[in-house]
Amino acid sequence: MNLLRDNELIYGRLLPISEPHLIERYNKALKAFGLRPTALDGFEIDRTGFSPQIAAELDDPHYLDPNEVNRRFIILTPQQIDLPVVHTAFSNTSQLVYEFMSRNARAIDALTIKDVIYGEIEDSVSKVEDIEDLLSINQVEFRVLSADDVVGKASELGTLVDRLKMEPEAWRDDKMLERMVDLAKVTGDIRENTLVPDQVVFRHNAYWTSHFGGLYVFIDPDVTTVICDPTAPGFRRSRPWQVSYLSLRDPARVFHFLASTGRLDLPRASWMEKADYLEHRAGLVVRELVHRKEPKQDIGGLDRVWLQSWIHANADMINGDGRFPFLNAAKRELAQLGHLRVDEIRPEFRFLVVRAKPDHPDAWLTNRLISDFVPSDFLSRYVFNKQGFYADYGQFDAVWRRYVVDTLKSTYLSDKDGFRARLYGLED
Repeated sequence: MNLLRDNELIYGRLLPISEPHLIERYNKALKAFGLRPTALDGFEIDRTGFSPQIAAELDDPHYLDPNEVNRRFIILTPQQIDLPVVHTAFSNTSQLVYEFMSRNARAIDALTIKDVIYGEIEDSVSKVEDIEDLLSINQVEFRVLSADDVVGKASELGTLVDRLKMEPEAWRDDKMLERMVDLAKVTGDIRENTLVPDQVVFRHNAYWTSHFGGLYVFIDPDVTTVICDPTAPGFRRSRPWQVSYLSLRDPARVFHFLASTGRLDLPRASWMEKADYLEHRAGLVVRELVHRKEPKQDIGGLDRVWLQSWIHANADMINGDGRFPFLNAAKRELAQLGHLRVDEIRPEFRFLVVRAKPDHPDAWLTNRLISDFVPSDFLSRYVFNKQGFYADYGQFDAVWRRYVVDTLKSTYLSDKDGFRARLYGLED
């Protein structure tokens, strides 16, 4: 993974923490979680407060996610809202933390001046043992604490202020007034600085989770759809009257579900030609085949003329694989008809010619699922499915790793917004 780290393709855009007072606050949170404080002079954190350096020091990549549910968080600064989430068991953790931080921005701004905010994203289960445990999670609640209990003291002060306003004789209670003064020394004027988060409960919507080898949950008005390996405990047994189960090994049924629920941009010239989508997919497929046949060949240096000659010389291999001839035929059909006849396409090839409908709320999750059926498109895997990409990358040889890294740098990293907009129609 060193090549990825050196090129900021893993643990990139994290926030460096080196100020002694912030490290001290982080340690207070670690100790509150029952963890050993760090001895590092500096480390980096993501939106949730996870640090790859501290994970390495503790020899525990799940130190903020002990059972891969009820995720812990540590907030040192409001700046964390703009960071990625680099380690999570649920794809919607990043969005949930973003919503919590944006909805409670005033409180977080004020609290982090004085203290560290930490806690758990609590749900209805403490451990995931089968699919029913996942389906029972309808909402999550941010249980918010602070090392010096500024949150608790602000809440107590607010209660006493309300009592002072509501009870005519409360101002005669010297003990209460002294307590209010002591609390205000810690919290400041809570009329000016909101120190208690207003919204801590959020809906748990569609998501992917790493449990059971990777599982998707899509929610529609009348039915919930679970897509995963059929060996997952509870598959087709948990809530069969309410839940539809699809196997990740069944591309035909998965494709039909996505298309029939309006989650797919079906293959039409109106978007495909503008995105140069088929050329993108075909280029990655043919380079994968070159590497399979000639593993020492420098893939990055191949030009169009060389590739065309190689394709002619290896026609039997290419026809046997089938993907490249299919994509070429799809380009011709698209030029003639303006669309592709999806029903006539082999189920395992259909995902090569679709993307998520950009304006659908589940667009990112749908693109992630599509990438599971098109592993040759490592760019899509990296953009939407980093866990899958990193697992794939671990199996690559050195030549292919260098090509993958160079391609990601020259295409995606050089213009992330433009790349996502052009290929997937997505705007931030």
